[in-house]
Amino acid sequence: MTGDGPCNVFQGAEMDWYSIVKFGHVICALIWVGGGFAMMLNGVFAVRAGDAEGTMRAIRLSSDLGGRLMVPASMLTLLFGLVLCWFWVGFTDLWIVIGLGGYAATFLIGLFYFKPTSERVAAMVERDGITPAALADGKAMLRVARFDYAVMIVVVADMVLKPTFGDTVLLTAMAVVLLAGAAVAFAPWGETAPSEA
Repeated sequence: MTGDGPCNVFQGAEMDWYSIVKFGHVICALIWVGGGFAMMLNGVFAVRAGDAEGTMRAIRLSSDLGGRLMVPASMLTLLFGLVLCWFWVGFTDLWIVIGLGGYAATFLIGLFYFKPTSERVAAMVERDGITPAALADGKAMLRVARFDYAVMIVVVADMVLKPTFGDTVLLTAMAVVLLAGAAVAFAPWGETAPSEA
């Protein structure tokens, strides 16, 4: 039979490796995206409730689990994805390029913004307690997290729907999601008013 499965080169029992690698890719992505989303919601709910201690707990949780769970899960997601591309799918399709670009964006945001900011906030709280400055940094992290998860939503949609250059409606919708996430995260009106002068 031709045209069945991801690649005709791999047939018979070897086809099972595709399913195993894809399963690993999906499970790691679920941990990475789902776990991070739950932590973000925890922080957003605390901010909306005016719970300063709850907000700081959410930031500390993000900092602790970020290095221990989110980063390994994201790296394994990438590793399994690269294996899938190398042996079965290839790297030339548009949806592959979008997926890799989205992963790179979220990874860099985590490495160069979330990690150092959460460590700085944790040090401030340990040294001075919950100060307006620490709380402001924590709230800023949660706003940026909304953009980060807008990127992740686009990546998940991209992986499932696999758009091509001809899918202009889908590509436009994905761009709108990114712009909406950026607006929520970075627009001045998206900031919460300071609780203390």
